[in-house]
Amino acid sequence: MGTISCVSNLANISRKSISWSSASSSSASSLSIFKHHIPISRSFNFSSSMAAASSSTAGKAMVGENDLLIVGPGVLGRLVAEKWREEHPGCQIYGQTATTDHHDELLSLGINPLLKETKTDQKFPYVIFCAPPSRTPDYPGDVRLAALCWNGEGSFVFTSSSAPYDCVDNGPCDEDTPDVPIGRSPRTDNLLKAEKVVLDFDGCVVRLAGLYISFFSGAHFYWLHKGTVDARPDHILNLIHYEDAASLSVTILKKKLRGRIFLGCDNHPVSRQEVMDLVDKSGKFDKKFEGFTGTSDPLGKKLNNSRTRKELGWEPKYPSFAHFLGVSE
Repeated sequence: MGTISCVSNLANISRKSISWSSASSSSASSLSIFKHHIPISRSFNFSSSMAAASSSTAGKAMVGENDLLIVGPGVLGRLVAEKWREEHPGCQIYGQTATTDHHDELLSLGINPLLKETKTDQKFPYVIFCAPPSRTPDYPGDVRLAALCWNGEGSFVFTSSSAPYDCVDNGPCDEDTPDVPIGRSPRTDNLLKAEKVVLDFDGCVVRLAGLYISFFSGAHFYWLHKGTVDARPDHILNLIHYEDAASLSVTILKKKLRGRIFLGCDNHPVSRQEVMDLVDKSGKFDKKFEGFTGTSDPLGKKLNNSRTRKELGWEPKYPSFAHFLGVSE
């Protein structure tokens, strides 16, 4: 998605020089392993007729000390909004989008919608960028424009992906694992360049594992429906529930930290085969998965974010995919 065109006031923004190697799906790439839109059901008493007025008057409203701008208010962004409002009742939350398609939905959730073309001289104390790179030709540029909407007081957080960690042999990977070298992959190049923008503005990055919110709308359900999949069964997957990704992001926002990279995962990496074995064990489906037939596609990595948890004092609501399904591992 795009970003609000904010008037730059660099004197009010704390910058930090970060080396390139320190430099994001879910990505901010397509972090989610689940591709379908999943609405968040909580509603507020907002009239849908307010949509146009909200976009046109955003630049005139007073910005409060706890107000939040969400760039890319999709599933993750909406959960962040819900959790942020629980922490800060009465705050104003703005959601920037590329189109007006979901503005009525945002208003019903108490999120003031803004179009990317909206021009405002307002700056926000809290900004989170949740938009994926798939919908823009200049992802780092969009992240930079979002950073210019931060007044440097609270926090600026960018939701990235674990893809930049240079590990593809199912080996251990944590916050200290080196990054993929620039030039190896266009995808990781895009994420690393976007992350560097965030760090140059003294914002924080949270690299998220594969996001899920229900089994019924994602890759695993597709695997079950297909029966057999041409992929190797021993490829390691790392997961985090959308609610946990949102609570982790809100925790980072609240800490008002600067220039840091954190990792979000459930610390229970599982192979593709183990995922489908858990699904079978759950007894929630009549259909039986036949198996994986691949032998030569790449392996994954085993993420561990113990350091992030200790520093932030954060723990996930869903400690594993098995726990989410209600079965033992």
